[in-house]
Amino acid sequence: MLIPNQFKVNDAWIAFRLNKAPIRTERDGAFDCIALMDAASCFLLCSELIPAKGEPSAAQSQKLLSDGQRHHDVLPKTLYVPTGEVAELLIQEASRLAIDVVRVPERELLAFIGEARQGFTEKFGSALH
Repeated sequence: MLIPNQFKVNDAWIAFRLNKAPIRTERDGAFDCIALMDAASCFLLCSELIPAKGEPSAAQSQKLLSDGQRHHDVLPKTLYVPTGEVAELLIQEASRLAIDVVRVPERELLAFIGEARQGFTEKFGSALH
């Protein structure tokens, strides 16, 4: 089981879907919120809205990693991605930037992402369906 104190800040990031249910909008349809989190601090570095049940585009993947890098002008050595998440373009971009990508079962990441998901649901619960 992975735990935050086994990491140093910016050694590893986690890419994950912040919402459990799609975010519904009247005008533009449903979206998911993909976030990057520092594994050591559990700090949310950035997020990006993507069409529900999709994956970040190449441009969105580049933006996510670039936005995450802005916090300390550094990229992580490792990016953890939950098994089953469709994130092939994000994985390709991370690999292009020499970031090792590790797929892990989502349950192994709950110690990191659980609180962020709960807060997101509490704040935006009425838009989630």
